[in-house]
Amino acid sequence: MTKQEVIKILNDIGLLLELKGENFFKSKAYYDAANNLEIIEEDIGVLVNENRLQNIKGIGKALAQKITELVLTGELEYYKNLKQEVPEGLISMLRIPGLGPKKIMILYNTLGITTIEELKKVCENNELLELPKFSKKTQDKILEGINNIKENLDKYHYPVGEILAEEIIDILKQSKYVQKCEIAGSIRRKKEVLKDIDILASSEKPDEVMNVFTSCYYVKEIISRGETKSSVILQNGMKSDIRVVKDSQFPFALHHFTGSKEHNTALRHLAKKKGIKINEYGIFKDEKLIDCKDEEDFFGVFGMEFIPPELRENYGELEAAKENKLPNLISINDIRGVIHVHSNYSDGNASIEQLVQACMKRGYTYLGISDHSKTAIYAGGLTHDEIKRQHEEIDYLNEKYSKFQILKGIESDILPDGSLDYNEKILKSFDFIIGSIHSSFNMAEDIMTNRIIKAITNPYMTILGHPTGRLLLRREGYKINMDKIVNSCIKNNVIFEINANPYRLDIDWRYIKAAKEKGAKFVISPDAHSTKEIEYIKYGVNVARKGWLEKKDILNALDHSEIANYKKVIN
Repeated sequence: MTKQEVIKILNDIGLLLELKGENFFKSKAYYDAANNLEIIEEDIGVLVNENRLQNIKGIGKALAQKITELVLTGELEYYKNLKQEVPEGLISMLRIPGLGPKKIMILYNTLGITTIEELKKVCENNELLELPKFSKKTQDKILEGINNIKENLDKYHYPVGEILAEEIIDILKQSKYVQKCEIAGSIRRKKEVLKDIDILASSEKPDEVMNVFTSCYYVKEIISRGETKSSVILQNGMKSDIRVVKDSQFPFALHHFTGSKEHNTALRHLAKKKGIKINEYGIFKDEKLIDCKDEEDFFGVFGMEFIPPELRENYGELEAAKENKLPNLISINDIRGVIHVHSNYSDGNASIEQLVQACMKRGYTYLGISDHSKTAIYAGGLTHDEIKRQHEEIDYLNEKYSKFQILKGIESDILPDGSLDYNEKILKSFDFIIGSIHSSFNMAEDIMTNRIIKAITNPYMTILGHPTGRLLLRREGYKINMDKIVNSCIKNNVIFEINANPYRLDIDWRYIKAAKEKGAKFVISPDAHSTKEIEYIKYGVNVARKGWLEKKDILNALDHSEIANYKKVIN
C-alpha cells in the first residue's frame, strides 16, 4: 500500500471516529498522523521495514502497528470494523455544505436518518425544524446541497480523470498492438469537471486493443464492446470510452474526439463554405482525402495555425488562428515562484523552512507565505504576536537561503463590511495581502459586489483570492457582478487569483479572457496547505491556458528580482 493510500485511510478513520461521536482528540490523532506522513519524503515501506515509524511526530506504538498492518497486508481490521459500525450513507452526507459530523449524528440518533434520500424527505416535510441547531435557513441550505449533489452525481474533478486516463494510456502503450494512443475529450481540453474519459488509439488489430482495454484491473463493468469502440465503467464509477482507428485516420479522429462539440460544429460550417467535408475519418475535397500527418497539418488545410486543445471551445479560437493571432499560452515552466501557501503557523502542515526547501527542489526562486488572518479562528488565524514571530523567522530564513526569497504575506478575510483584518500598522508590515471571503456567502448580489469592491479599494490589498468562492461539485460561487469587480481590480491595480486547488479552480476560465482583454493581471497560486499541494499550480496553469493567458499576464511568471520591484507586492 502506498503512502497516499495510507494517508487516505488515516483521514477516513479520523472521520469515522468523529461520526461515531468519539473524543475529538482521538480523531485528531489520526488526522495529525496523516498530515505528518504527508510531510515525510521517505518511502513508507522503508520506514516500516526499518521500524522507524515511531520516530515521526504524532505516531505512537498503536498507530505504528496499524500503519504497518496496512503497508504489509493492504488491509486493516480496525478500519474494516469501524466502517461496519458507521452507515455508509452518513459519510455521503458530509458532502452536503453545512453538515458536519456533529449534526449528522444528531440526525442519525434522533431521526434514524442513514441516507441522503431519507434526509431529503425529512427536509421536504419540515421535520428538521423540530431539532435543536436546525433552523429554516439550515434546512433550506441542506436541501440546496442535496440537489447540487444529485446534479453532480456523474461528474468528477479533473485530477481524478487525468490520473486514471494516464494509467489507462500507459497500459495500452505497453501493448504491442497499439501504434498511437492519446487522451482525448474534455481531459485533453483541460476542463475542470469531467463526466468520462475518452481514449483514442490507432492499430491494425483493433480487436486485440479492445481485449487489453476491457480486461484490465481498472474495469468494473463492460457496457459495450465493438470492433472499433468499447465503453466501460471503471472501479471508481467513472465511464471510459475507447475508439480505435487506422493510423492514417489518427490526426482527424484526434481532433474530432478532442472536441468540443461547439468547436467542431463551427469548423464544419467553415469547411462547408470552402467546399470541404470533414468528419472523424478525414478531410475530403471532391470526395478525395486530404492527407494530414498530424493536427498541425489538419489546421493548415483551413489556413490556420495549430489551435491548442485547451482553446477549442468556440470562444474565438478559429478566427484568431486564421489571422495568426492566437496567444502564446503560459506553460508550467514559465512559473518562477509560488504565492498563497499556508504554513503550520495556521492550518498548513509544514514549516516555512520545509516549504522553502520544497519550492527550491521544484526550481522556484521565491515563496509568498500567506497564512490565515485573525478572524479565521477555525483555521488558526494569526494573532499580532504570531505575525511578529513569523516575520522574524522569515527574516532569518531569507538570510539562510540567500539565493531564494520569502515574501511576507497574509490571506486576510474580507469581513462582511468589506474591511480587511488588522489595523493599518499591521497591514503595512506585509509584502503582499490576499483578500478572500470565507464567511457570509449568501449576501444579495449588489451587497456582495460592494463588499468585494470596498476591499479592492483598500490600498494594502494586492490580490483578490478565489474571487467567486465556488467549490466545484459542492458549492456555487456567491452572487457578484463580475464586470464591476474586474473594472475595480484594474483601476486599483489588484491582481486576480487563479486558485489552482482542483476543488476550486477559481476564477473560472470563462471569465478570464474578457478580464484579460480589459487589462486585468493574474497570479496562479496553489493555495497549498502542504509541500505536496505546491504541485496544484499545474491545474491553475490549465485554467490560465483555457482563459488565453500568456506569460506577460501572470504575476508569478516574473523572476525574483522582477517581483521585488513590483510596486503592489513589495512596499
